[in-house]
Amino acid sequence: MTTNTHSTRPQTDVDRIAEAYFDAAVDLSPINATYLGVPGREEDLDDLSPAGNAAHSDLRRRTLAELAAATPADDVDAVTVAAMTERLQLAEDRYAAGLDEMSLNVLASPLQSVRDVFDLMPQASAEHWRTFAVRLGKIPAALEGYKESLLLARERGQVSPRRQVVACAEQIRDLVADDGYFAKVVADATVDGAPLEGDLRDALSAGAQAAATAYSQMADWLERELLPHAPEGDACGIERYRLESRYFLGATVDLEETYRWGQQEVADLHAQMAEIAEGLEPGASVQRGVEILDADERYHLHGTGALKEWMQERADEVIDNLKDVHFDIPEPVQRIECMIAPTQTGGIYYTGPSDDFSRPGRMWWSVPKGNTEFRTWNELSTVYHEGVPGHHLQVAQTVYRSQLLNRWRRLEAWTSGHGEGWALYAERLMAELGYMDDPGNRMGWLAGQSLRAARVVIDIGVHCGFDAPEEVGGGAWDYDKAWTYLTRYGFMDEKILRFELNRYLGWPGQAPSYKIGERLWLQLREEVKQREGDAFDLKTFHRNALDVGGVGLDTLRAAVLQEL
Repeated sequence: MTTNTHSTRPQTDVDRIAEAYFDAAVDLSPINATYLGVPGREEDLDDLSPAGNAAHSDLRRRTLAELAAATPADDVDAVTVAAMTERLQLAEDRYAAGLDEMSLNVLASPLQSVRDVFDLMPQASAEHWRTFAVRLGKIPAALEGYKESLLLARERGQVSPRRQVVACAEQIRDLVADDGYFAKVVADATVDGAPLEGDLRDALSAGAQAAATAYSQMADWLERELLPHAPEGDACGIERYRLESRYFLGATVDLEETYRWGQQEVADLHAQMAEIAEGLEPGASVQRGVEILDADERYHLHGTGALKEWMQERADEVIDNLKDVHFDIPEPVQRIECMIAPTQTGGIYYTGPSDDFSRPGRMWWSVPKGNTEFRTWNELSTVYHEGVPGHHLQVAQTVYRSQLLNRWRRLEAWTSGHGEGWALYAERLMAELGYMDDPGNRMGWLAGQSLRAARVVIDIGVHCGFDAPEEVGGGAWDYDKAWTYLTRYGFMDEKILRFELNRYLGWPGQAPSYKIGERLWLQLREEVKQREGDAFDLKTFHRNALDVGGVGLDTLRAAVLQEL
């Protein structure tokens, strides 16, 4: 797209459809409203019952009909129509397949989103804590609605695999433990550095107790009502997988070809890591190279305070270095906050800024319980992935384009393959720019790439029923073969890798979207280079591509190549 983003673009009929959908969608999902930084309904939670899911479906179907009847006024409109139609129709296809009601996994299901939303709520004033307490008190009703959906799915014969049900019950018991989230949020609550007192503390304690009780009962309920019906096998089957893959990529790929490509990527990355290991110590294996780097004090951080400070320094440094050189980085986007998350799952994630940037983009590190030592050699690429030029630049720059894009395009359009693919592309770009020349940092980047490539192999192989590689015994995949493959190419702590594998088994199609998305981003860059020849400019390519927003990858390609 070549639209001038420095002048205000008049609102079109297509924009009005998109804005109306956005308003209605965030009204139906107070959780998403908080996530997106949209004010209003901060005390509420979503209706997670079948009726709530049906309301979302009704809104999508009405909007799809309006989009089908709309006439785009310009190229921006053409992208909006294509992107919204693709996203909403795939969401409808998933709803029709019963996937909304049966949603239960260890990372991205209503079980987590109901709790996770509290991390994004302001906690600076007494009024903030009052709102926080009221919302906590609504967790029991939200979980009751969620149970209704899970029961409906059970009646249809759709229950998440046994491994997910067991792991989710374990997650809940960590939340409600004496040192878990709900106890800590009350103990740690302050205003201007002073603990809460009186009625306010009582209200927060009551809300937290109600929430903890509801979650504790949910764990028992899962084991009583779902576990006896949960299938032993983890695979979702190739038909569902095709739908999930399209949903997470916004593109259709040849799954068998991609499965073979993933195995070749794993082998190529391992060979590159072996070269670095040899340079660290003649004759060293990759595993020995990892051990050498882990023992090198230059890469050590002690304590979460040092981790947070290191994250912030690296993030600020790269913004200063890249702005006006390889990227246009608007002033509000030059601020990112690095945070230690209040949970202890081991995940690292990004949350975008509010529409007015009063809440900045944030990089969160959820440190597993007991972890106090950190190794920067295998984490630097993560800072680039979550910060700049990764998710922060991608998401915050899109939020900034209020003069060009409607709110659906800026705030809600998100496709995993686009977003996570860009973040892996960003890591590779930093390697291309020389930021990974240090052998340890380069080994860390390659190790991260190896994990993402191994995800492609395991996720597609297990769920689609393809034969496992001979190196793990060939034949049908099972948990032990997947574990052997993941530990061979994952190079992470066992606890984190166990969580990773559960994630792949319970959330089909999402994990491969990182590496496949990067592949499609690189293919797009190469196609633009071939078209433009000597006129190709990397900074311009980045600007044009990011200005499209987080659309599906097929829509992105068509928009950048002006084929819509």
